[in-house]
Amino acid sequence: MPKMKSSRGAMKRFKVTASGKVKRSRAGKSHLLSSKSKKRKRRLRHTTLVSAKETKTIRKLIPYL
Repeated sequence: MPKMKSSRGAMKRFKVTASGKVKRSRAGKSHLLSSKSKKRKRRLRHTTLVSAKETKTIRKLIPYL
């Protein structure tokens, strides 16, 4: 059985924590920032966890992480 390939896009977008949860960055921080409040932009800096339902799908895309 050959090795499975990891999805390169998923590898760049997601990180797996030590407990097996999947971290992602928040959307909406690339452009059109002048209309967004400082508070909103500050909150967009932080990462968040992927929902449990989507975690199963993402773990299939990145099997060796």
